[in-house]
Amino acid sequence: MRRLSDTESPDLLVGALSGDDAAVWRLTDDRALVVTADFITPVVDDPFDWGRVAAANSVSDVYAMGGRPLLALNLVCWNTDELSGEQLQEVLAGGHDIANRCGFVVAGGHTVDDPEPKYGMAVIGEVHPDRMLTNAGLRAGQTLILTKPLGIGVITTGLKWGRADAQCVAAAVASMTATNAAAAEIAVACGATGATDVTGFGLLGHGGRAAQESAVDLEIIVDDVPIIDGARELAASGVVPGGTQRNLGWINDRVHRGRGVSELDVTLLADAQTSGGLVCGVDAAQAQDAVDSLLSTGHTAAAIGTVHEGTGQIRLKSRAS
Repeated sequence: MRRLSDTESPDLLVGALSGDDAAVWRLTDDRALVVTADFITPVVDDPFDWGRVAAANSVSDVYAMGGRPLLALNLVCWNTDELSGEQLQEVLAGGHDIANRCGFVVAGGHTVDDPEPKYGMAVIGEVHPDRMLTNAGLRAGQTLILTKPLGIGVITTGLKWGRADAQCVAAAVASMTATNAAAAEIAVACGATGATDVTGFGLLGHGGRAAQESAVDLEIIVDDVPIIDGARELAASGVVPGGTQRNLGWINDRVHRGRGVSELDVTLLADAQTSGGLVCGVDAAQAQDAVDSLLSTGHTAAAIGTVHEGTGQIRLKSRAS
C-alpha cells in the first residue's frame, strides 16, 4: 500500500496509505461514508454458518471505524460444477441473517464462476467525521480493550485437519457470527479515539500497524488476553495456520517478549482471525466501564494492556514475571 499514490482530496478522510479498515469519504461537515469490501473462503462446513461468518467479517470494517452500516452488495465466487444452487442459497441466507440483525440492506451483488468458492460483501456505512475511529487514533496513557477472544485461526485449522472437537468449533462459530455492532457503540460511548478490528494479521499485526500509525508503543499483558477454550491446546499440539506463521515473521522485529512470555503466547497473539473483535484505546478512567458494558452484552472482553509514547513497538509481559 505504501507504493500506491493516495488521492489528494480534502474529502477523503481515510484512504489506502494508512492501512486502515475502510475508506472514509466526507459528504458534509457532519456526515461521511464508510466504504469497505471483504470476502473469504469457507472456514466452516455449514453453508449458512459460512454466510453468517463472511457477512459479519465484511461489516466489521464499518464498525471498526465507529460507523453504522447502511447498504451491502454480495460478492460471490462459486464452483458451479461441484456446488449446488441450494448451497449458495444457504450461504446468501446466512449473509441476509447478519444484515437483518445489524439493520442494513443487501441490495444485490455479483457472482463469478471460480473453482474455489468465496463469499463476502461490499458494505457502505456512515459515520460523523469528528467521531470516527481510526488506527491512527491511539493515545499514550490509554487502556487497550479487546472485545473478542483469540484463537479462531487455530480452531478453524483444527477443523480442517480433523483435530478440533465439536465444543471448540461451536465456540469459534459463535464468536465469528457475533457482530461488532455493540462493541463499536460501546467504544464510541466510552470515548475511544482509535480502533481496529482483529482479523487476518492477528492482534499483533493489526495492533502493531495501529501502533505505527499512532506513533505509540503497546504494552500487552499476555495473561489478560482472552483465548477461546481449546485453542491453546490445539496450538501447543502443532495446529497453527500458515497465516499465523506469516504474521509472526512480519511483526517479529517489533515485538519484544518479556520474561515468562512463551512462544505459544506469541503464536496465539499473532493468530490469523476471521471475524474477530475490535481492539481499541480508551482513557484509563473509562476502561472498566467499557469492559463491564461489553461483558453485559455477551462479549468475552478484557482490558489487555496500555498505550505509551513510542515508535510502533509492542512489549509483551507476563503477570508471573
